[in-house]
Amino acid sequence: MNVVVVESPAKAKTINKYLGSGYKVLASFGHVRDLPAKDGSVRPDEDFAMSWEVDAASSKRLSEIAKAVKESDELILATDPDREGEAISWHVLDVLRQKKVLGSKPVKRVVFNAITKNAVLEAMANPREIDVPLVDAYLARRALDYLVGFTLSPVLWRKLPGSRSAGRVQSVALRLVCDRETEIERFIREEYWNIAALLQTPRSDNFTARLTVVDGKKLGKLDIKNEEQASAIRTMLEGAAFNVMSVDAKPTKRNPGPPFTTSTLQQAASGQLGFSASRTMQVAQRLYEGIELGGETTGLITYMRTDGVQMAPEAISAARKAIGQTFGDNYVPEKPRYYSTKAKNAQEAHEAVRPTDFSRHPKEVRKYLDEDQARLYELIWKRAIASQMQPADIERTVVDIEAKNGARSAVLRANGSVVRFNGFLAAYTDHREEEDEDEDSARLPQINAGETLKREKIDATQHSTEPPPRYSEASLIKRMEELGIGRPSTYAATLKTLGDRDYVTMDKRKLIPQAKGRLVTAFLESFFERYVEYDFTAALEEKLDLISDGKLAWKDVLRDFWQDFSGNVDSTKELRVTNVLDALNEQLSALAFPDRGDGMDPRICPTCGTGNLSLKLGKYGAFVGCSNYPECKFTRQLGGEGEGDAAAASDEPKVLGQDPVTGEDITARTGRFGPYIQRGEGKEAKRSSLPKGWSLAELDLEKALQLINLPRDVGPHPESGKMITASLGRYGPYIAHDGAFANVDSIEDVFEIGINRAVTVLAEKAAKGGRTRATPAALATLGDHPDGGSITVRDGRYGPYVNWGKVNATLPKGKDPATVTMEEALELITAKAGSAKKTTKKAAPKKPAAPKKTTKAKAADDEAKPVKKAAAKKPAAKKTATKAAAKPKKADAAE
Repeated sequence: MNVVVVESPAKAKTINKYLGSGYKVLASFGHVRDLPAKDGSVRPDEDFAMSWEVDAASSKRLSEIAKAVKESDELILATDPDREGEAISWHVLDVLRQKKVLGSKPVKRVVFNAITKNAVLEAMANPREIDVPLVDAYLARRALDYLVGFTLSPVLWRKLPGSRSAGRVQSVALRLVCDRETEIERFIREEYWNIAALLQTPRSDNFTARLTVVDGKKLGKLDIKNEEQASAIRTMLEGAAFNVMSVDAKPTKRNPGPPFTTSTLQQAASGQLGFSASRTMQVAQRLYEGIELGGETTGLITYMRTDGVQMAPEAISAARKAIGQTFGDNYVPEKPRYYSTKAKNAQEAHEAVRPTDFSRHPKEVRKYLDEDQARLYELIWKRAIASQMQPADIERTVVDIEAKNGARSAVLRANGSVVRFNGFLAAYTDHREEEDEDEDSARLPQINAGETLKREKIDATQHSTEPPPRYSEASLIKRMEELGIGRPSTYAATLKTLGDRDYVTMDKRKLIPQAKGRLVTAFLESFFERYVEYDFTAALEEKLDLISDGKLAWKDVLRDFWQDFSGNVDSTKELRVTNVLDALNEQLSALAFPDRGDGMDPRICPTCGTGNLSLKLGKYGAFVGCSNYPECKFTRQLGGEGEGDAAAASDEPKVLGQDPVTGEDITARTGRFGPYIQRGEGKEAKRSSLPKGWSLAELDLEKALQLINLPRDVGPHPESGKMITASLGRYGPYIAHDGAFANVDSIEDVFEIGINRAVTVLAEKAAKGGRTRATPAALATLGDHPDGGSITVRDGRYGPYVNWGKVNATLPKGKDPATVTMEEALELITAKAGSAKKTTKKAAPKKPAAPKKTTKAKAADDEAKPVKKAAAKKPAAKKTATKAAAKPKKADAAE
């Protein structure tokens, strides 16, 4: 028997069917090891030695794999065909070697770009060794992300209360969003006017022409600056005679774009389907792993993490055949189309995202898919098909018209186009390309050079210049790709992290930086500027690519980076709060001190008139306050419009309406932990916090009732008959059934999810297996206990606490974990340790002569005593990274 290791159980089940009884296919469930969230996981002083940790769930799976390998003839590592997949194979192999179960058994690495029988069998027939340079690139990337995130984040916690984390790619993406917001704030609108004429041909056909030249001077966009100028030109044109100077019709060809890469798929799914980047990848993963079609599970698309744009020769042949059958032979070009990637040293998977079988038309497979899967598959199919179709033949027409009124003259221009042959447009049109061509897409009537036109109407319209638009997920991904920041597999995780940290929010599909995110960006630009520079981050990505290409040694790259980075971090140790505030006041002046519009200095306190406004750092983050405090108590939230804006949090509750069932008031309020809604008053009142993305300003009674009445009954489970419910919990929106829980993507899913989708989500969660609760990651490291070992602040299931070894001491109610001092922590730990000793004495057996302690007593002793001894075994490294806010599930998630 041969053992095959893949990543997901769904893939394992499908591939086992393809390979037959001689193979046992097991799933690793993604990564099996990760860097533990503690000091010394990456040790620069030991030539970047790395410590790996296996959690309980992965340990169980690795034991199952080890047992199977011990009884097998051969091990085949068949994880995904990208850097992460290579790393997972390396981790599995390393663990099995440590367990000494391999012996002399042969080990093979196989990769396939699609989960189809042919692709899998062909891969099995062509094994290779593990790609060491690709693993080295993974190790370098993982170490860099750890060193940046786990070193920089504690600096933020100490110097900038309220901030949560920083990351190598995350912080640069955040800077892009914040820089765009600064552009918008500093943008000064300019008025301008456009003039157009509605004209009629001798055949009574109307068309519109726009003014381009006046009295021999070519007009720029902003040249007509006011109504007076516009009115004078309009008056001149109303008395003018119009004559066609020229008609220029040029045939052009418009070629299709390449099939999707990861980033272009995310962009198109956002623009055309309204999917977030993470939702796109979730749906694509399901299509890749396989859907049951007529009793057999088959992958419908190729691997979806790729920056390659080419397709395999057999796929191109299949696409050309499908084009002829679906659209006609005249849509098939004489020669196949070949594309080359723009990405430098593309390292993910080799092929573009495409259907595994072009004969599976979207209409035929729709009945096997849910709505999101069907829409995404159709998008992928159409784009891939279009990439091999004939170009569109378009005739573009430009008509220039002279207007004469005595000694004055003007030129107007009309643009239009006619699609003579639609070519690939019959299959796929990018919505953004359509928008770009709106102005030239008008259909013009027959117009002949030299003929006289009749004036119907002259329009002068006022406009103003617009600031650059805020980024959407799609446009941010496009910009990151253009700059060379991150890689395809990192984009969705990076965007999710920015939202989870409350650094950005989404409003009407636009990313808006929050005050917390702008503070972090301003801090990093002031004191760690190099590490949020676009060019520096892109150059580091190029080095990582060179590692994967075998042209650079990964530890050399780490040494160069760490030498400068650690020195930069050390230089901030003496940084005072006043230094931080001075820098932030300068960087965030437009946000913190907006122009009042009355000519007064925006830094002068509006309450006392003598104090200067400045940013202040409080336990809940930054705010604007007066220098005359405590005599003047003026404050406002960062980004607020005035004192009333900050005070609104403590105003009387806003009544949204009455509950139609109970008749009680539904009120919107703001408390210590943020905005919430409440039904009724007193101890019996029901409350619910607002989900992410919701604001009190936009909340109405309908939404409030939906929220306050959670959990919502979705329907009885078809197998158990027990009710499935949907609700919002501490860890986000979820559905529940018979003691089992599964997260859903958004709060909207809680209100809209149907029984079929709910059953599927629960089944998928069950297939992945349960996870044991991990030790919460440290929010902050306060320092070393006098007896040895670090003291940290953590946020657990029942609230924030301080930790030293095995001693956990809950923080007093209302105490902000960001403000805990070393002295307070020691006091809490000492009190808790004393309490633990008392408990130990009570739990000890009454008979002193007993030769052996009971298990319970021994556990109590273990809780109280061995901390000092355990901590002394491992001295802290001098220049190691400190703890970060969260342990990423995948390597790229921490970026």
